[in-house]
Amino acid sequence: MTAVSPVLASISRIMALVLRHFYVLRKSVIRLGEVIYWPTMQMIMWGYLGKYLASQSAAAGGPSALALAPGLLIAGVLLWDVLFRSQIGVALTFLEELYSRNLGHLFVSPLRPWEMIGATLVMGTIRTTIGVGVAALLAIAIHDYSVFGLGAPLAAFFANLMIFGWAFGLVACALVLRFGLAAENFAWGFVFAIAPVSGIYYPVAILPAWLQPVALALPSTHVFEGMRAWTMTGVFRWDYFAAASGLNVIYLAIAALSFAWAFRSARELGLLLQTGE
Repeated sequence: MTAVSPVLASISRIMALVLRHFYVLRKSVIRLGEVIYWPTMQMIMWGYLGKYLASQSAAAGGPSALALAPGLLIAGVLLWDVLFRSQIGVALTFLEELYSRNLGHLFVSPLRPWEMIGATLVMGTIRTTIGVGVAALLAIAIHDYSVFGLGAPLAAFFANLMIFGWAFGLVACALVLRFGLAAENFAWGFVFAIAPVSGIYYPVAILPAWLQPVALALPSTHVFEGMRAWTMTGVFRWDYFAAASGLNVIYLAIAALSFAWAFRSARELGLLLQTGE
């Protein structure tokens, strides 16, 4: 009998877990609808607000820069949803194992903690792509705006926000793993704590001076600053991209170590079979 390499065995276990959650998502209209609903509603609301601001500015003879408001707001809300959906996609994949009381069963199998991390990240990416992708396509029909018009920089913005969302999702999973479902609310609202200082709809320069260093310590801030620079000037800011990428490496490493610590602690305390209670 031919021996299976450890790498292929790990990939097989990761894909098996991904397929489990993908089939659940595919077969549930409710779950699939929820993935699409919130990005679409936000895109519609903020798109119309942007159009209103642009029309009011034109009627009053205001600055032509406000003509970019619809595009900036729609791009901002869609990119923010990449971060939020990435975080909640990772956390929800893990939470569904708790809801079904399946976590203990998984870890008496050959599945390793890092393989579960890999599976949750893949599912987070799938959920994000479906939700934000549908909203982006609808923005073309509803607002006549295509976020794909950002071109190649869109991939850089998307990837950095996706990775930052992974980091938040893993920390949320670690909290739930260590403290049980009492910490579930962190999985749903954790990422909103950084929204005011991420510069989603406004530049960091308008924040108080003491708060700006906090904002610049976040990858999301550099992504949104870079998005506005590209939209308004057509210049891709490599300094923003480098800062976001470097910070993401740090945050993702911290998040992975946090999950590993929480898993080890839960195993030592016998919590793996009790986290659903």
